[in-house]
Amino acid sequence: MNILIIENEKPAADKLIRLLMKIDKSITILGVIETVEGTINRIQENPQPDLILMDIQLDDGLCFEIFETANIEIPIIFTTAYDEYILKAFKVNSIDYLLKPIEEGLLNAALAKFKKLYADKDPFKQDFKQLLFEFRNQFKSRFLIKIGDKYRSVPIGEISHFHINARSVFLSDFQGKDYGIDYSLEQLQTMVDPRKFFRINRECIVNIESISLMYSYSSSRLQLTLKNLEKSDLFVVSRDKVPEFKRWIDR
Repeated sequence: MNILIIENEKPAADKLIRLLMKIDKSITILGVIETVEGTINRIQENPQPDLILMDIQLDDGLCFEIFETANIEIPIIFTTAYDEYILKAFKVNSIDYLLKPIEEGLLNAALAKFKKLYADKDPFKQDFKQLLFEFRNQFKSRFLIKIGDKYRSVPIGEISHFHINARSVFLSDFQGKDYGIDYSLEQLQTMVDPRKFFRINRECIVNIESISLMYSYSSSRLQLTLKNLEKSDLFVVSRDKVPEFKRWIDR
């Protein structure tokens, strides 16, 4: 597998290379590029990579400028410190979105997704849009939760939001009931459809169908009222996420 890394921070790039070699020693790193312009030039050359690991903030701009200039059909795993771009990432060739610091287990899982999509296939002879469609339909449709010695399956459409409380993560349904789950919010972001769920702050991911009202809040933030729930600081959209949230809610 030939991988191209787009990353402007050398320590981050070095860590990615170490993790990739640890996961699969047969991987070949074709190079590390730090800029939008350099990436565009490299993509036009041969050999083409099988997979790209791409940061979002590069030395000369956001990586999305690359897709506005070049026709890229190579699958991409985004590796970034910013979670507000996840919706935009899934509008291009993204097969996963990993938040820094990159964890070996999550990177390994992302590579497994790539291999599953391209097993016994030549990626450059396949219709990538069809493969991406198939991948997007792999978002979780339900969560299995444990209640005492019993289990319950909660359909994704019944989930109002996910949130952190006392360092534990909970799933909340539209009836206002909370259930503990064994996933981090970072993991959940890769498991649910970004067209329907948005991480509004460090502690909460909301379902678009659960939002009933939005209010202006201090410091250019927004406060949400969710169905069947009272106002809470938990449902305040962080100031840095407000622009992306408005685009998401108004798409």
